[in-house]
Amino acid sequence: MAERVLFTRPSFTLPSQAQPSPTTTMASTATAAIAAARIIPSATALSSSSSRSFFSSSSASRSSLKCLHLRSSPRISHLFVNQRRAEVRVSSGGYARVSAPKSFASDPDQLKSAREDIKELLRTKFCHPILIRMGWHDAGTYNKNIEEWPQRGGANGSLRFEIELKHAANAGLVNALKLLQPIKDKYAGVTYADLFQLAGATAVEEAGGPKIPMKYGRVDVSAPEQCPEEGRLPDAGPPAPADHLRQVFYRMGLNDKEIVALSGAHTLGRSRPERSGWGKPETKYTKDGPGAPGGQSWTVQWLKFDNSYFKDIKEKRDEDLLVLPTDAALFEDPSFKVYAEKYAEDQVAFFNDYAEAHAKLSNLGAKFDPPEGIVLDTSPKPQAEKFEAAKYSSGKD
Repeated sequence: MAERVLFTRPSFTLPSQAQPSPTTTMASTATAAIAAARIIPSATALSSSSSRSFFSSSSASRSSLKCLHLRSSPRISHLFVNQRRAEVRVSSGGYARVSAPKSFASDPDQLKSAREDIKELLRTKFCHPILIRMGWHDAGTYNKNIEEWPQRGGANGSLRFEIELKHAANAGLVNALKLLQPIKDKYAGVTYADLFQLAGATAVEEAGGPKIPMKYGRVDVSAPEQCPEEGRLPDAGPPAPADHLRQVFYRMGLNDKEIVALSGAHTLGRSRPERSGWGKPETKYTKDGPGAPGGQSWTVQWLKFDNSYFKDIKEKRDEDLLVLPTDAALFEDPSFKVYAEKYAEDQVAFFNDYAEAHAKLSNLGAKFDPPEGIVLDTSPKPQAEKFEAAKYSSGKD
């Protein structure tokens, strides 16, 4: 779619209640140190153990991110942040191991705080489309025919690595990573896989879309060698658009209704020809922003999530609005057309089906810790909550 925009050596200390008393001998202190060394591994031991369619291929600019994965806690800092630690208590009778409370892939409180930071980012940067695209492209590499994790692809945080960011379909997503990296640095207890999906779902909701029934706790891959091969994401202009969409989305385990519903997210964003090869350099709807001006949008209010995409694609009356071959296929293919016509007439039906499909996509291929996931919200989204900046997305003041 469009508009996309350390390792530190840990210090392990004994709990205060476990400190030797003044009467403890030096021999007892030495015993405690040996005990701690046996129980808690050393750092050495641990370290060895867009503007384009959400889903579309293009010629990518080769932005260098050689050092980003060092900041991304690939193999080491993630272990230090989330490892299950054991307490060592020392007494005159020796030492004992006491299990600490279980920790999960992501910390629920940090997830909630990160979501508030994402909302502020959306209010100031108008980056809803590119954050949605980031989450989609991390999850959209899933192959249901491969059982092993992470070989099966999916929502595992692999899109933070340069090798995958350089895939043609991910052109421009380095900008999304740059937007999210400060939030990741601030909340080390949130995995990249969760952060990408949290950002995408929050962007939909803040743009006026439906509440997405999300869960979290996705485990990150640890190295670029675990990234999927290029070619798993859709192309915007294949020779047989409907067949191509089915080939790609069926591989993920999605059906025709879900393909059409997810396509409706093109109600947000713009396509930039310098990245995707599609669209106009600018239109009357995009020349003034918000955000970086330019590109061609699918809808007039391209920062407002509604069912305008289906209405505009069906009518094709405005030359300043983009229609890709894969967009047109939704009203040309008999099976797709049933859902596209329905969503053009019924926004409630679209919202319901979209929320379900988005949640399903965001879980594809993920390995959850805890296995049942982490749910942040149990109450429905307030109806009055709307994205105020939507009124600016038509290029008018």
